[in-house]
Amino acid sequence: MPQDQPEHIVRSYEEQLRKLRDMVARMGGLAERQVHDAAVALIRRDTTLAAEVIARDEALDALEREIEAFSIRLLATRQPMASDLRFIVAAMKVSHDLERIGDYARNGAKRAIVVSQQPNLGSLNGFQRMSVLVQENLKLAIDALASDDAEAAQRVWAGDEPVDDIYNGIFREMLTHMMEDPRNITAATHLLFIAKNLERIGDHATNIAETVHYAVKGDQLPDERPKADASAYAVVRPPE
Repeated sequence: MPQDQPEHIVRSYEEQLRKLRDMVARMGGLAERQVHDAAVALIRRDTTLAAEVIARDEALDALEREIEAFSIRLLATRQPMASDLRFIVAAMKVSHDLERIGDYARNGAKRAIVVSQQPNLGSLNGFQRMSVLVQENLKLAIDALASDDAEAAQRVWAGDEPVDDIYNGIFREMLTHMMEDPRNITAATHLLFIAKNLERIGDHATNIAETVHYAVKGDQLPDERPKADASAYAVVRPPE
């Protein structure tokens, strides 16, 4: 803001930026809860909780629209520059990532309802570990935005590989179940999609981290980040 602006106008502008930051943090918290509850619904075969996750998705969509409208209004009326401009643009980008995370959680909840009606396919510990990791990365990325912490954002950006490792293990396990018994195909297919949803949530968390780093530092992280998703090249041998 120009230095000759009246103090009350500057204060109002700073309050608007704080409001935008709070809105994104609130949306991040809701997205985290959606991911958590979708995973719990799967592991506990809790169809009631899964239905709640599905119903709550509209709140995330509404928040994205609210953040976008508020950001556009700020851009039009305040004409921000430098770090303020980057933050406002980042808020819009992050809200879009969070909306997509919500979509993946909703899809996982829908599939959890189907899986609950199928025979058990052994332990779902891999899904639980994967869910915890993506939730942690998502929380760290949102906290990094709230505190303008580029270093924390970079750690999230570089920390996605363990999620991919677990996904690759689940991928092989589900294919093995399908090859052992065709009756496992329905449950295993839905579980594969749920695992892929979690992997994509992890990717969106790293997208958020990239955006936060740019908003704070004004420069981009490298195009390539550490990845370990090799499911397209997985070789699964039939049981002997």
